[in-house]
Amino acid sequence: MSPLSDTEREMAQFLVTVLNLENVAPDDIAPEAPLFSHEAAGLGLDSIDALEIALGVQQKYGVELRADDESNKQIFGSLRALCAYVQSRRPA
Repeated sequence: MSPLSDTEREMAQFLVTVLNLENVAPDDIAPEAPLFSHEAAGLGLDSIDALEIALGVQQKYGVELRADDESNKQIFGSLRALCAYVQSRRPA
């Protein structure tokens, strides 16, 4: 497993906090693991979690994630993908 960058670690901590993920430490989230997969490597998140993430990202980072965005599957594909998307659209 590749180590988390500082930005990815911050986003992992954000996910743990906003989703109240008990028994999950930020460093336990693999940067390339699927967020919504129920495989052992994934977090097994669901659509309610996606809404909570979107709301939290908008509040904390000022980046809007829209439910009708065709790129959501890629944006929410992994911690690394979500982090890259948010960083690329963060207001200066």
